[in-house]
Amino acid sequence: MKRREGEPWMPATDYAHSLRGLGVNLVSGDLDRALEFQREVLGVEIIYSDADFAALRGFGSEWMIHADHTYTGHPLETLLGQIPKRGGTVELRLHGCDPDIAESRARKRGFNVLQRATDRPHGLREAYLFDGDGYLWVADVPVPV
Repeated sequence: MKRREGEPWMPATDYAHSLRGLGVNLVSGDLDRALEFQREVLGVEIIYSDADFAALRGFGSEWMIHADHTYTGHPLETLLGQIPKRGGTVELRLHGCDPDIAESRARKRGFNVLQRATDRPHGLREAYLFDGDGYLWVADVPVPV
């Protein structure tokens, strides 16, 4: 069930037809908290948001978030209430997102830091951060050589 009032930023079919390559769509039980994480922790641009949907851009990628209530009639509708934390073992990586800054922002806002910013043997400095819905975000930058 849609909760948006008024017209969206563009017709859904126009947006859908503009998408290319790998698409990521997160489903959120608390869209406001999800957007706080995106904007304040990861520092990404919110292209558009309303009560139902958000489109985001950062670090050369775009992705979207839909609120749980928009999944009425969707194949996942009956499963959403049974999933305690979303994301499972999927890592959503933001290459170029400073892990030290993202970790600090996450801690200040009460988000779960799975692993602090650490230089890894494969040449990246990474921080593993859970958003409010349980999606695992990895902020990473190359370790200087």
